[in-house]
Amino acid sequence: MRALFDKRKAQGLLAAGAMALVSLSSFSADAAQSDVYTSPSLNGALITAQDGIAPGATTVSAGLHLEMAEGWKTYWRSPGEVGLPPELDWSASENVANVEFQYPAPTRFRAFGIENFGYNHEVVFPLQITLEDAGKPARLAADVELLVCADTCIPDSFSVSLDLPEGVGIDADAAGLIGTYAAKVPLEGEGVQNMTAAIADDVLTVAFQTNNPMQDIDVFPEYGEISAFGAPDIRVDDNSKEVWAAFPVLGLDEAATELRLTVTGSETAISFPVELSDNPATPPYDIAPAAQGSSVILMVFVALLGGLILNVMPCVLPVLSIKLASALKMRDKSPARVRGGFLATTLGVLAFMWSLAIVLVAMRAMGQTVGWGLQFQSPIFLTIMLFVLGLFAANMVGLFEIQLPQSWTTKMAASPNSGYFGDFATGALAAVLATPCSAPFLGTAVAFALAGNVSDVLLIFTALGVGLSMPYLLFAVNPALIKALPKPGAWMDKVKIFLGLLLAGTAVWLATVLYGVVGLVPTLIVAVAIGLAIVIVAAPLKIAGLVKTGAVAALFAVSIIVPQTMAPAAATTVQASYWQPFDRAEIPKLVADGKTVFVDVTADWCLTCKANKKIVLERQDISDALGAENVVALIADWTRQDEDIAKYLRSNGRYGVPFNIVYGPHAPDGIPLPEILTPDLVREALSEAAGS
Repeated sequence: MRALFDKRKAQGLLAAGAMALVSLSSFSADAAQSDVYTSPSLNGALITAQDGIAPGATTVSAGLHLEMAEGWKTYWRSPGEVGLPPELDWSASENVANVEFQYPAPTRFRAFGIENFGYNHEVVFPLQITLEDAGKPARLAADVELLVCADTCIPDSFSVSLDLPEGVGIDADAAGLIGTYAAKVPLEGEGVQNMTAAIADDVLTVAFQTNNPMQDIDVFPEYGEISAFGAPDIRVDDNSKEVWAAFPVLGLDEAATELRLTVTGSETAISFPVELSDNPATPPYDIAPAAQGSSVILMVFVALLGGLILNVMPCVLPVLSIKLASALKMRDKSPARVRGGFLATTLGVLAFMWSLAIVLVAMRAMGQTVGWGLQFQSPIFLTIMLFVLGLFAANMVGLFEIQLPQSWTTKMAASPNSGYFGDFATGALAAVLATPCSAPFLGTAVAFALAGNVSDVLLIFTALGVGLSMPYLLFAVNPALIKALPKPGAWMDKVKIFLGLLLAGTAVWLATVLYGVVGLVPTLIVAVAIGLAIVIVAAPLKIAGLVKTGAVAALFAVSIIVPQTMAPAAATTVQASYWQPFDRAEIPKLVADGKTVFVDVTADWCLTCKANKKIVLERQDISDALGAENVVALIADWTRQDEDIAKYLRSNGRYGVPFNIVYGPHAPDGIPLPEILTPDLVREALSEAAGS
């Protein structure tokens, strides 16, 4: 490392020496530069500090000089999430043994929600040319390939050459320019110590100390060829010497062996390798603790609203129907029994929310993907829910009724707490079926929770549970409200059948999520297995209870295992022809070509997504807009686990679906849309992104 640093230092001294020779030489010559390549996006040329090859000279100080037009940029050696570094071919050169290409410290560009590193306006890449024959004439010839980007990205290729005869003399302008940018090349390992780094929970955490204070610090990580990192959280102590930074990991090069950090400041830049460990460093201080506290209070209120709104979402309504049916039966019960029943339902909601929070925290600690509604990506979970809802539906429409043993019935009738378990289970089921839905305010609250610590997760999920339980708490606080419900009568049988059909519809929806629209055979297998299970439970067979239970368990196992061997890997949904598969890397390329990009992150188990699709996205005028020639519609299907989609959601501060965002030439960072779409919102976002 020290040898490399000495080499860098020597290069800086060489450039400084070239500048000093300017004042000592009265030699005047034409500028030491090649012919200038000109395009609408940039001008490019080779420049040298020397006008010729001095007797005995073994090296030449040169540079690739680029002047970009307003708004255009090109890339560093590590371009960030997308982009390409410069490539040069020197094979046409003469009397050149080696060319060392150096990169000045980059700046950070953010566009399309993507982090890129590079240069705008002007840059000189210092070149250290080693000659084959000392003191002899040389010809520098480079074939250059660049990617330059503004509203569009254009691969640019050009050739430049420069003949250097024997002679002495210094070009003042070229020497000064090369010296300026040579001073910006990061020094290798100078003045840095106590470096640590770790990758955990999809976050790269680094920490180090500098010998001298650095102002306006930025940190650029490099880890292999394909690793990509999001926008950093950089914190510096009061002395501007202790630095801590955290980067979201968007893509990881599994073959990488060395992490390198380049740290830039207002006056200097440093580059150094860091060994990865298993223990992420803690930040030197927290950001605005008081503001964080007020944010938690605000997010609790947002979570309460989000949970309350979930009650009117289509995924929760079928379960509310079960509670309505049980509430009708409690109309003539005592206030204490009514209150207890609704409190038990609330406890069921909260119990599931707490369980979900604990599971998500544990998954996050193990580095797993976390998000709202992820259990609906599991085929086994879906099958269990399909089975349970099928039983509920069959029971409510009168196909069977589970008869408990007489001794159990007698004990439950004598107990004031009878039926509380059913109330609890109803609440838990309501919370389970609420998770595939996303309502206004919900996404914001969940994102805040999952990006925070354990207490944030538990607090926000408790608030969500309380919000979802508001209708039950209303009856618990005032049991007399139960009297406002109609009196029981023959009409209840019709209502019960109607509610049962709602549950059956939910079961059918789960079947399509599990097996796809075309998975009829696996769905029939499940239906037959459930039907046989119902018959065995309901039929008055005089066989041992253990045998009967075993038969039901076997059929239940068949309904779970057999369909998994026949079901598709992911549910298949028929889409309009203009929808294209999601590819994050394509977004900046499409926008660079002047396209407007509409991204729909969806899932077959997300009923809010289905509502957005049917009510808004499939409207003729919106469909025409999304299918227009200058618009590209990308669909990201999160029905099954997909780490790329999960990382894309996290990079946008989201942990659930639906998520819609529009990119365009006038909205390179994207215009995120709310969970509930309207035609006007979509039209306005498309127009704003396109700049029309």
